[in-house]
Amino acid sequence: MSFTRRDLIATAAALAATPALAAPRGPFQPTWESLAAGYKVPDWFRDAKLGIWAHWGPQCVPEFGDWYARQMYMQGNRFYEHHLKTYGHPADFGFMQFIPRWKAENWDPESLMKKYVAAGAKYFMAMANHHDNLDLFDSRHHAWNTVRLGPKRDIVGTWAKIARAHGLKFAVSNHSAHAWHWLQTAYGYDAVGPRKGQRYDAFRLTKADGKGQWWEGLDPQELYAGRNMVIPDGIDSIAAADAWHDKNDGQWLETPPPNNPEFVRKWLLRQNDLADRYKPDMVYFDNYQLPLGQAGLEATARYYNRAGGEVVVTGKKLSPLQRRAIVEDVERGFSDRLRDEPWQTDTCIGDWHYSRPLYERDGYKSGRDVIQRLIDVVSKNGCLMVSIPLRGDGTIDDKEEKVLADMGGWTAVNGEAIYGTRPWRRFGEGPTKLVEGMQNEEAAKPFEAADIRFTTKAGALYALPMDWPRGPLRIESLAGAPGEVRRVTLLGGGDPLPFRRDGGALVVDLPERRPTFTPALKIEGPGLV
Repeated sequence: MSFTRRDLIATAAALAATPALAAPRGPFQPTWESLAAGYKVPDWFRDAKLGIWAHWGPQCVPEFGDWYARQMYMQGNRFYEHHLKTYGHPADFGFMQFIPRWKAENWDPESLMKKYVAAGAKYFMAMANHHDNLDLFDSRHHAWNTVRLGPKRDIVGTWAKIARAHGLKFAVSNHSAHAWHWLQTAYGYDAVGPRKGQRYDAFRLTKADGKGQWWEGLDPQELYAGRNMVIPDGIDSIAAADAWHDKNDGQWLETPPPNNPEFVRKWLLRQNDLADRYKPDMVYFDNYQLPLGQAGLEATARYYNRAGGEVVVTGKKLSPLQRRAIVEDVERGFSDRLRDEPWQTDTCIGDWHYSRPLYERDGYKSGRDVIQRLIDVVSKNGCLMVSIPLRGDGTIDDKEEKVLADMGGWTAVNGEAIYGTRPWRRFGEGPTKLVEGMQNEEAAKPFEAADIRFTTKAGALYALPMDWPRGPLRIESLAGAPGEVRRVTLLGGGDPLPFRRDGGALVVDLPERRPTFTPALKIEGPGLV
C-alpha cells in the first residue's frame, strides 16, 4: 500500500482545521524530540509492576477467540466456518449484529476488581475500543458506543471509578487506529460457493437501511470505517482472496488511510475525548511507535501537557529516541536483557478475546506461568500487564478464577520482592535463554530452578528462583560479588537460612516447607546493593 505526499498533506490539513485537536499549551510539543526531552517515567509505574487488563468487547459474545470481527469475513477461515454454522452468512449477519447481543448482563465490576486486587494487581486497564471500532465509553465523537448500544453503559467510566476506589492506577487501551484497514474484510465476498461474489454487510448497508432497526439513525459506514481498501471483484479462489488480504488490508499499517483524512481527524477527537474525560494514568496504544503518524504525536503531547507528565503512554517496536518519549511495550514476548528504560510486557492467559474452545482444552497459562513471567520482567526493569478475558456476559470462568487465586497466594507472600523494587546490577542467571522480541512466547522453553532473577529494595537483594531446587540453592552471581552476605531469609518462612560461599556460588539450604510454588529469598549485608 502506498501513501503519497498528497495523502499526508490532506491529513495534516484536516487536523489543523479542528482547533480542539491541538495540544494544549505546555512543555510538550508533538515531536519525538520534544517528548523525549521532557518526559520521565513516573515512579508509580516503576513501583506497580503488575497490571490486570479486561480485554472485553462484542467480539467476546461468540466466545470463539481473537480477531473474530475480521476473520468471520474470510471464507475458508475457521472463524468464517464457525460463523456460518452458528449465526449465518456474513452478508446477512455481520459483525455489527453482535453489538445488541452484547448485554453484559452478568457483569459485576466490583466483584471482579476485588479479585484483581487480591491477585496482586496495582494497576488496571480497560479496553476503550478495539479494531472493531466500537467505543466502550460515552464518546462525544462516535455514535457507535456502548452508552447508546449493546450494554448501554459507560464501560470505561464504570471501570475507572471502581479501580480508583480500590486504590489502583487506571489505564485504557486504544486499538481503533487500525480499524480503517483491519475491518475491510467486511466489504468482501465469498470467492466460491452458492453465494459467490455477493458482498458482505458492510458493502451494502447505509444509514437509510437502519429505519425501524435497532441501529436506526446510525451509519454502518462509520462503524466499518468506510471503503478504504476494498477487495476487487473477480477473485475466484479462497487462496487468491487470502493472498490479496495478506498483501493489502492484512498488513499492520500505522500510516493514515489514503483519501480518508476524516478517519484520522475523528480518531484524534475520540482519543482526546477519552483522555480528557476519564483522565487515565496510562494510555496503551496497540501500535508500532504511535498511531497514524502525526495524530499520535498530537494526542500524546496533549495528554502529557494536561496530566503534568505523571502518566504513561505505551507503543511497540520503538527506536532509542522513542524509548525516552514513551514506554515500550513488548506484546506476548520477552526481553533478553536488563533495559535502561522502564518497559512493559503485555500478555494474556488465553486468547485476547474470550475463547470457549481454549477453555475446554485447558489452554490457559497457569498462575505459576504468570508469576514466572512477572519475576523475569521485573528483574529487567519492566512491568507485566496480563489480560484475564471476560465472557460476553461479563463474567470470568472457574479456571480463570483459579489463575487469579494462585497469583494472589504468591504475591501475598512474596510481594516484598516485587513491588517498589529496582533492578540489581544484573537481571539474573540460569540456563534458559530467552529470545528478544514480540509474539514469541509460545516458543520459549520452560524456566528451571537454576533460572534465578534478582531485584533490590531498601538495601536488600532479592533472589527469585523460577522453581524449587531439589537440593541446596546455588547462586553463582554471588560467588565473588562485592559485598558481604550476613543474612538470608525465605519470604513466608521462619528463621534465617544456613548459607555458605564455596568459591563457585552462594549456597543456601532451603527448608522443606514451601510457602509458595516458587521461592523468594531476601539477602542482606553491606555492599551487596
